[in-house]
Amino acid sequence: MRIDSHQHFWKYDPTKHAWIDDSMSVIQDDFFPSDLRDLLQQNRLDGTVAVQADQTEAETEFLLDLALKYDYVKAVVGWVDLQAENVAERLAHYAKNKKFVGVRHVVQEEPDPEFMLGANFQRGLTQLKDHGLTYDILIFPTQMKAALETIERHPEQPFVIDHIAKPYIKEGKIDEWIDYMRKMAAHENVMCKLSGMVTEADWTGWKYEDFVPYLDVVVEAFGVDRLMYGSDWPVCLLGGSYDKVKSLVDRYFEGYSQADQDKIYGDNAVRFYGIK
Repeated sequence: MRIDSHQHFWKYDPTKHAWIDDSMSVIQDDFFPSDLRDLLQQNRLDGTVAVQADQTEAETEFLLDLALKYDYVKAVVGWVDLQAENVAERLAHYAKNKKFVGVRHVVQEEPDPEFMLGANFQRGLTQLKDHGLTYDILIFPTQMKAALETIERHPEQPFVIDHIAKPYIKEGKIDEWIDYMRKMAAHENVMCKLSGMVTEADWTGWKYEDFVPYLDVVVEAFGVDRLMYGSDWPVCLLGGSYDKVKSLVDRYFEGYSQADQDKIYGDNAVRFYGIK
């Protein structure tokens, strides 16, 4: 099964989606599974993992409803308030749905670089494994230290790093990011998504070579068994079409064996998220 491990759906609302400012006018629109179907077929992909973009349980319900209606939405990474006192109850509620596979919090928007180390958030994370749920780590490089400590505290929790931790590709900054990526990759319970790279580059002027140093690092650190392709559609449209974004990963791995490519384009996501 070939899987896009990371994309979003939304009915655009300028208040709820205030992060989509006027510089992002190309995504100030509605994006539904019907808009993605042809793109998946053109790229020989069988399904997707829909990931939350709004910090409400209403968002989780919205995505699960789409997953029920569209079979190729294979799994949902939703939002549950991990800091809430009733987090165990809410996780148990959603875990009854077979397509609810994990949780994400938009940590990158939290002003405190040590947000993940908060006592309540850490307590919520401990509840995930009891329900067989994964956690998607969405951070900026300034938050990698806290993410690493979080990973060290939860050795049995399956984690995946979204968007290769959003390095400063446009500026060409890499040294500190490399150090933390290698340290996080040293933990076998951590995987990494090859996603969200073009939005960290020059949206209109990037070239393939801009990404190679970063891809070299994550491939060396995680190996083909712990990497998964993700489009980050429709956010990726800020930097290029679905096909153009996927071509970056295609080009990098074109010399790899079919077995290794199968892992990156689906097998690893199926295993990590427990996709049926």
